[in-house]
Amino acid sequence: MKNIPLSRLVLFGLMAVCCWACSGKRSHHSDRVELLFLGHQSIHHNSSAYEPILASYLFPKGINITYTEDPGDLNEDNLSKYDGLIIYANHDSITPAQEKALTGFVKGGKAFIPIHCASFCFQNSPEYIRMVGGQFKSHDTGTFAMTIVKPDHPVMQGFRPFETWDETYVHDKLNPENIVLTERVEGAHHEPYTWVRNYGKGRVFYTAYGHDERTWQNPGFLQLLERGIFWALSDEAREKAARVHLPRTEHVKAPIPNYEKRDPPPQLQKPLPWDSSRQLMQVPVDFEIKLFAAEPDIINPIAMAWDEKGRLWVIETTDYPNNKLDDKSPGDDRIKICEDTDGDGRADKFTVFADKLNIPTSLTFANGGVVVSQAPDFLFFKDTNGDDRADVCDTIFHGWGTFDTHAGPSNLRYGLDNHLWGTVGYSGFDGTVDGQHLKFSQGVYRFTPDGRQLDFLAGTSNNTWGLGFSETFDVLLSTANNTHSAYYSVPDHYFKNHRRFGQGVTKIDGHYEMQPITPNLRQVDVHGGFTAAAGHNLYTARSFPQEYWNRIAFVCEPTGRLIHRAVLEPKGSGFAEHNGGNLLASADDWVAPVQASVGPDGAVWFLDWYNFIVQHNPTPEGFETGKGNAYINPWRDHSHGRIYRIVYKFATPPARMELSASDPEGLLKGLENDNMFWRMTAQRLLVSSGNKSSRVLNGLYRLVNNTDTDAIGLNSPAVHALWTLKGLGVLDSQHPEALDAAVKALRHPAAGVRKAAVQVLPRTGAMLEQIEKSGILQDPDLHTRLAAFLALADMPASPGVGEAVYKSVLQPVNAGDPWLPDALLAAAITQREGFIRAFKAGAASRSPADSLAENIRERLGPEAGDSIAAAVHADMTIQLKVVQHDMKYDRKTLYVKAGKKIALVFENPDFMQHNLLILQPGSLEKVGAAADELARDPKGAEKNYVPDIPEVLAATPLVNPGGSFVLVFTAPEKPGDYPFACTFPGHWRVMNGILKVEP
Repeated sequence: MKNIPLSRLVLFGLMAVCCWACSGKRSHHSDRVELLFLGHQSIHHNSSAYEPILASYLFPKGINITYTEDPGDLNEDNLSKYDGLIIYANHDSITPAQEKALTGFVKGGKAFIPIHCASFCFQNSPEYIRMVGGQFKSHDTGTFAMTIVKPDHPVMQGFRPFETWDETYVHDKLNPENIVLTERVEGAHHEPYTWVRNYGKGRVFYTAYGHDERTWQNPGFLQLLERGIFWALSDEAREKAARVHLPRTEHVKAPIPNYEKRDPPPQLQKPLPWDSSRQLMQVPVDFEIKLFAAEPDIINPIAMAWDEKGRLWVIETTDYPNNKLDDKSPGDDRIKICEDTDGDGRADKFTVFADKLNIPTSLTFANGGVVVSQAPDFLFFKDTNGDDRADVCDTIFHGWGTFDTHAGPSNLRYGLDNHLWGTVGYSGFDGTVDGQHLKFSQGVYRFTPDGRQLDFLAGTSNNTWGLGFSETFDVLLSTANNTHSAYYSVPDHYFKNHRRFGQGVTKIDGHYEMQPITPNLRQVDVHGGFTAAAGHNLYTARSFPQEYWNRIAFVCEPTGRLIHRAVLEPKGSGFAEHNGGNLLASADDWVAPVQASVGPDGAVWFLDWYNFIVQHNPTPEGFETGKGNAYINPWRDHSHGRIYRIVYKFATPPARMELSASDPEGLLKGLENDNMFWRMTAQRLLVSSGNKSSRVLNGLYRLVNNTDTDAIGLNSPAVHALWTLKGLGVLDSQHPEALDAAVKALRHPAAGVRKAAVQVLPRTGAMLEQIEKSGILQDPDLHTRLAAFLALADMPASPGVGEAVYKSVLQPVNAGDPWLPDALLAAAITQREGFIRAFKAGAASRSPADSLAENIRERLGPEAGDSIAAAVHADMTIQLKVVQHDMKYDRKTLYVKAGKKIALVFENPDFMQHNLLILQPGSLEKVGAAADELARDPKGAEKNYVPDIPEVLAATPLVNPGGSFVLVFTAPEKPGDYPFACTFPGHWRVMNGILKVEP
């Protein structure tokens, strides 16, 4: 190659940049056809349930589908990434800007595929209706056959008509330009049912089929959609699909559990090399997947974290799940440091930091070393001579349950409050920490880095496998069994001995279905939903587009072979979760994401367990249970594992950096990094260093006093600086400048800084006065109010503050919030005297709507604790108990006398919630189907998964683990066999029995 002067190379580069800038557009190149699917949040026309059927069907044919429920995604920049748009939704209206972007997209030559209810979408847009080709007018239902009227059209050539049950649409405002392909014939009426048309340079394919799964699971319907989509695509897009050649997968017969009772039963797919597996993965447009490490360098990765040098530390556990070594003999697991020394994005150096471990489950950095959860112990490892090998191993505390290896402690995280946080499943904890005996089961906890204090914060409804922090220190979780997103609001200890309103961890997920791109799922329960949700890490860097920043969390679902995007929107003092589709989905039956976290480079890194068998229990028929309480299967793999990075194509690569405890200036600069990983690491190192020099403190004051906010209203450096001051122990009378900075921050423009300020201030009378003066009890940001009310619960009692709490209780915005009443109760408990005095003084002016004040007052009486009247006058008492870890009742048959009053004592010693429904004879299948539908309702848990239909004669609420409920009902007058069942998602099929009513 001819040598080119450097000056000319620079000139060429500048010209390329200028040309790109002048064009105003980026090249959103993809090797596959990219379609956007606009759905909606609704059970009727359940787009989130039907999109995966189509996505799985089209993925092998070279087509990716990206799912959204936000009409705001109909903008010019976003649509430019796609080859076509599918709409299956009932959004009432469209904005002028969205309409312009949508019509321009199709006119410009892209495919438009409106399906079924899309013909009643955007009713305010005549142009949209004209583009679709008509509008829904009315419907009945029924089974009918397709009548083809254009057999020679490319879409219909050689197509075999199908029959299905569906809504019988009648249309209005039909466009005369429509080319009708099929009709629904009813007597003399011929209703156009599938048509195509041109729109500018683009093409439109519409079909009225598609009301529910009876049509969506019909092979003929999917073939019709496939033909219509390919006809509507541009020539360029069709050629692109034709060039896709996916790796072939080989399936063989093997002993595979068939929880779903499929016929034929599932087969074993043979594993693929990582490069072939990656070709079967899908990520959103503008993202790409890059391998960091794979077998043989990495085997069975279960947890990861990065150190201050930006190096990845990984736990490998081949002992999981059943090689549990109770005799303390050496295990086969290890902690490995993975480094990319040449900067090419791939790990090339692997160092075993600690080995001979046995089923470690998570790790985090603290006190110059690494804290590791390995039930029954938490261990502290440290390298004291700099060779990257642990030469110190101490036990921090002991007592974590080992009964079930997928129900132990996990998700260790260093929190903004300078504590270590974690989660635990139903194996729980039973031990002594610093002289105090503690016993708790599944939920979230925290402890001081030195292990001297362990606090159980709140319980959850199931095995808890996800924990994440927002940039403003909101705490989000995920659990197994239909709670992939939950919000932690108020610690349980505030309500000890007081009847309470809610619970510290609240289910907030807004949808049921996950959205895989493979039909080959194997799930124990919550079929089609999230049954193994792991991780809940928000995107807390700035390399991804702004829509991700501190808003989208990543939830791994290994049974679905995907990483879900949970979109978190503020809702009062908490959050509501919305379906953001997937960050990653795979059609490889071995891919099993177990952790996805933002790395030092701003990319999202994920661990691929890469295992065909990911289910743990219950043990299927024909299998045995191992020592880890997981069923034994020879196909539990112990030779594969991969680590990938999901990278935004247009991100500016960050400079490589590292932090050091011996470089305070570098740490202060690290607090200003736009990646929370580096800010958290800098905070951790500053606090552990104990450096209280004027240089450090002045640098922290400077950050706190900075009143700037970023594009989403945050000032994250100030938040970390406040918590660093707290961790250094300088928020006291000996450091007035530190106190002044924190007090001043109560009025900071960024709500997250105000929230942090009220959380870090000392719980003294002087600071109580400052909180009162700041007006923060009326803060417009309800998350900040929540923190302020909880602060009052920790401060000295004051009559004036009690009165302020009472006045806050009367405010409708507080009383109507899902979480603030809990915090107000906590504050009223501490400020009892002032609250009661204000309550009595305000009796005359209270309105009937002020029931919250009455409820709180009731809980502040001298009887404070629970006093549940146990006197139930019944003709007969029977007992029923859940069998632990077996998804069964302990009695299959119950006997009662007709017409008698029955007190049924229902106990739940299991690790998850259960209920009990008594049903009409022969109605188990109908009630079960109704319960399955209710499980898809975001408010299904609020309804206790009890269908509101006459076949349900009596029902308990969901009973939490360790809880009980007395169900009082009158036995039916008519003798017979009355089914009883649990309708927690998926349970009714196996957890049922018969109530025999005798004369």
